[in-house]
Amino acid sequence: MKKIALSLAAVFLACLAVPGQKAEPNRISFEGSKTSATVTGTLANNEEMDLTFAARAGQTVKLKVTSQPKGNLFDFRIAGDGFELETDYDSYSEYSFTAPETGDYLLYVRKRPTERVRRAKFFMRVEIN
Repeated sequence: MKKIALSLAAVFLACLAVPGQKAEPNRISFEGSKTSATVTGTLANNEEMDLTFAARAGQTVKLKVTSQPKGNLFDFRIAGDGFELETDYDSYSEYSFTAPETGDYLLYVRKRPTERVRRAKFFMRVEIN
């Protein structure tokens, strides 16, 4: 009887979880006085990883994504958190812009769907000057 009650409680709690909710984005932090950082991750076709970093208005932000294995396997888009800045997924491996506002920037890295490579590792470099 206890096992049935525990199983029903587990099912009930699982039903309370809100489907489709995303976790908080991973914060990119810069060690000490460094102005760049590289984040790595592994994604499958059409999977996306959400990242965030802070920049001040007027700073130059440079982004570069590479992959293992080599190829054009990832793209990204960037958005401002609470202000106007939004790009489409960028098919290029590099992108730079001048930060229009001081605050957090959201960076979405996505694995492009390919038949040949269904899962790959990315290296996202963020440089702020």
